[in-house]
Amino acid sequence: MTAKPLALALLFVFASASAQNAGQVSGITPMIPQPATATPEGYTLNLKGADIGVLIQTVSEVTGKSFIVDPRVEAKVTVVSAKPLAPDALYETFLSVLRVHGFAAVPAGGQMVKILPEAMAVQDGGTASTNRFGQDELITRILPVKHVSARELAELLRPLMPQQGHMQPHQNSNSILVTDRAGNIDRLAAIIARIDTASDAAVEVIALQHASADEVARTLSSLENNSNAAANAAAVKLVADARTNSVLLSGDRSQRLRLRTLIAHLDTPLSSGDATQVIYLNYAKAADVVPILEGVADTLTGTAAKAEGAKAATIRPHDETNALVITAAPAVFRELSSVVRQLDIRRAQVLVEAVIADVTDDLADELGVQWQSTNYDGGVNESGVIGGTNFPGTGGVGSIVGAIEDPRSLANSRGLNLAYIGGTFTLPGSDTPLFKVGALVKALRGDGRANVLSNPSIVTLDHQEAEFKVVQEVPFLTGQYTNTSTNGGSNQPSNPFQTINREDVGLILKVTPHVNEGDSVRLDLYQEVSSLAAPVSGATDLVTNKRELTTSVLVPDGGLLVLGGLSQEENMENVQGVPGLSRIPLLGNLFKTRTSTRKKRNLMVFLRPRILRDAVTEYAISSEKYNYLRSEQLRMRENRELKYRGELMPVLPELGSAPASQLQVEPAPAEGGDGR
Repeated sequence: MTAKPLALALLFVFASASAQNAGQVSGITPMIPQPATATPEGYTLNLKGADIGVLIQTVSEVTGKSFIVDPRVEAKVTVVSAKPLAPDALYETFLSVLRVHGFAAVPAGGQMVKILPEAMAVQDGGTASTNRFGQDELITRILPVKHVSARELAELLRPLMPQQGHMQPHQNSNSILVTDRAGNIDRLAAIIARIDTASDAAVEVIALQHASADEVARTLSSLENNSNAAANAAAVKLVADARTNSVLLSGDRSQRLRLRTLIAHLDTPLSSGDATQVIYLNYAKAADVVPILEGVADTLTGTAAKAEGAKAATIRPHDETNALVITAAPAVFRELSSVVRQLDIRRAQVLVEAVIADVTDDLADELGVQWQSTNYDGGVNESGVIGGTNFPGTGGVGSIVGAIEDPRSLANSRGLNLAYIGGTFTLPGSDTPLFKVGALVKALRGDGRANVLSNPSIVTLDHQEAEFKVVQEVPFLTGQYTNTSTNGGSNQPSNPFQTINREDVGLILKVTPHVNEGDSVRLDLYQEVSSLAAPVSGATDLVTNKRELTTSVLVPDGGLLVLGGLSQEENMENVQGVPGLSRIPLLGNLFKTRTSTRKKRNLMVFLRPRILRDAVTEYAISSEKYNYLRSEQLRMRENRELKYRGELMPVLPELGSAPASQLQVEPAPAEGGDGR
């Protein structure tokens, strides 16, 4: 047999013996594995608990490389290959297996490769000027640096090196000597290329490719704020530009270099597959945000995300924790999380105070004289004559005739009543009375004033409608039905019913505030003030007075604006008299009555909004109202005219000071958000 078939035969026997021993130990029927099965498509590796020497021998036969194995290279390896591998791919797999077990392959010239422990291989690694080695091959490269200090850059990159790796800066050539796996050295070279820029300007713009600029700026800002004072002596400023997904740096050059390194390390791609993450909301409601995010996700997956093969995002709200569960590609998730940060902000609150003032002044005067005379003396079957003045609305005949018969009938007549009753008129020279005479002088003055002041107030979130009611539910009759029945010979109603509609009568205030960018508030307002009126003759049901106002206004923060007003003045003069007689000077006043009325009404509605942007202002407003009410209760406790006073009178507890967390002023929202 030639040398090559003999080596394969020995390798086959050795692998078979190893498999038989493994089967005997585990109690499983031994099977004879084939280390490398040749197929037209390539080679398939199948090793389970085999000695690493078997793998080295197999790779040597397949790739044609010669290996020099260090005596300390001992291990049991397991390699399972489902698909055939080309010789180059099989060698890459071989290097990965060596890395897993702490060994490395070092080129020794030509086709010779040394297999050494990783700690020894670092000192004996090959050099490379181009990326022509496998990702897991241990090599040594010189990385040149042009614009920044190689020493400072090496200190920043050293945490990215594994324990067995080696990095040493060379100041004369301003380069870095690195010994590590080829894949990690390529990663370090990419980071150095991004950091090594010719920029001595005070402001640098670093465009990100994978990470979100807002997240990176927020993370690094938190890191800088937690540093000590000495480290912050030359601190830099970080600002994120969401439109270009860039981070702007300004400050000391060495600090900018350090942050550029961190930014380059953070700006690494995520896996291409979908991932599920949870975003907890602080202010917004998760169920309200979901439709917006779904629309944004559809737009993203319809353009750039589809080009990357991304699927549509799945967004679900979790009401118990007010959180969003998002399953999406990394690129889509970054865009959605940016939208969530700008929507989940603390909205300002608005205190709306309305003032409704209704001042009414009514004045009425009435003055008149009425006469009545009759010759009827009350006898049976006797005729008589009656006559006199009778003015509408002043009592007329009934008042005077009743007074003649019974003076007590004037008790129900309003105003000042002076009457001459029971007198008789006799002709001169005759003893027989001709007729009875009665006269009534009536004077009335009415003066009524009303001053009604309502001061409703309500607090609501920005862009959120609020309603305030102080009403009575008054029943109004809307219909009725009665059906008469003739059972038993009598018409009796059967199944009668009435339909009633209950209406709110009182004060209703509806307001929707919209805080502008400055210090003004746009208010969409509806206000209604209604009350029950006095019974009106001829009305079938209750009568209500109603004042309603619907408007949209723009009011400055804390300013007072009149929303509407009604100024009404009504004068009415009514004179009634007997024709001819009432025009006689002076004497004519005995034959006429005069009535005059004057009504004056002023109704005004004022509004004052106050923007509550933080917890400090909210606490100040609430404590002011609370302490006012408590002081009124304490004042009632001191009233000695009350039966229940002192400790028997309930009183609100003392408010005390605000919690420390409530008095902390919240930071301004992130750039791109809206603090309103």
